[in-house]
Amino acid sequence: MVLVAKSPEVKKYDLTCVRKVMCGAAPLSKDIELKVRDILQIDFISQAYGLSECLNTNINTETHHKEGSVGRNFAGIQTKIIDTDTGKTLGVNEDGEVYIRGPQVMMGYLNEPEATSAMIGRDGWVKTGDVGHLDEDGFLYIVDRFKELIKYKGHQVAPAELEALLLKHPAIADVGVIGVPDDEAGELPKAFVVLKNHSKVTSSDIHNYVQENAAFHKRLRGGIEFLEEIPKSASGKILRRVLRNRTIRSKL
Repeated sequence: MVLVAKSPEVKKYDLTCVRKVMCGAAPLSKDIELKVRDILQIDFISQAYGLSECLNTNINTETHHKEGSVGRNFAGIQTKIIDTDTGKTLGVNEDGEVYIRGPQVMMGYLNEPEATSAMIGRDGWVKTGDVGHLDEDGFLYIVDRFKELIKYKGHQVAPAELEALLLKHPAIADVGVIGVPDDEAGELPKAFVVLKNHSKVTSSDIHNYVQENAAFHKRLRGGIEFLEEIPKSASGKILRRVLRNRTIRSKL
């Protein structure tokens, strides 16, 4: 989606044959969704959500659609948002861990009872490990993975949120954000940035952009590193472990 939205190569092709687009595997920001819709001249992009352990659970459709959301539950499937500190169910538009329950949930991991019990509670709720919230109409919004959250002085910073902000910058073609260890703060947000061709944007320019558009704890105190390409899996997920390993090697 980022490639379609940002690459100048896309303009060289006639894409009027495209009628429907579906996105999965990683959070899709509202800004990128709207840009791709404009480029392809389509009415909506269907974003879907699910896990191997409980199959596809949510999808945006032509009749039930909100930008930035993965849609509402399929029939028979339940979703709730849990505060991981208190275990309590959260209300509308409050971020927490997404829990899923329904007849499609797996029986368990083969010969792995401990892993199964850690994933599925006795009441049948699957702990997805994803951060998200439900709106007043039951639409689910995925923010990031819990294990990807950056902990800066007690504040939680979602890499996907910073990536969505940076992708709005006209000179940035692609970006990946990680947390780098820090003795005082815990972790510091760091951005790996791919610039558009011939861009003369500097690290200072990007720091100023984030400072003007993000909260104090979300600033890129871990630094900015320019790359030719952001490492991604075949499904389009940013390979943050590769970026972390790159950071570790650079400090050796």
